[in-house]
Amino acid sequence: MIVGVGVDVCPVERFAESLLRTPKLRERLFTAAEQLTPTGRPRAATSLAARFAAKEALAKALGAPGNLHWHDAEIEVAERGRPRLITRGTVRARADQLGVRGWQISLSHDGGIAVAMVVALAMEVPEIP
Repeated sequence: MIVGVGVDVCPVERFAESLLRTPKLRERLFTAAEQLTPTGRPRAATSLAARFAAKEALAKALGAPGNLHWHDAEIEVAERGRPRLITRGTVRARADQLGVRGWQISLSHDGGIAVAMVVALAMEVPEIP
């Protein structure tokens, strides 16, 4: 059963400008792991914009409560590059309150726009090989 669905888009150029204009924004929005690629290099603005869109979509899927902390949701890269959502703290508490047991997440960026979709499920989601 679907508990909630969230979708968000983020203009990559505008997001990149925000990161340059506000030096601490990157640290405020993203965990240390999210800021780096699997090889340890700083993640590109396109990828960060998609992760930002995912966090916004996640909030929408949870009913957009105002007390969620950015670092309580982390988008990690699973096998074969597939994104996976890790929740803790305020985000996990809200998900538990709603009966969320699993997530589906999709990220994309093209034509200067990053987009993300998050589906909150009342069941665990098996890993896709």
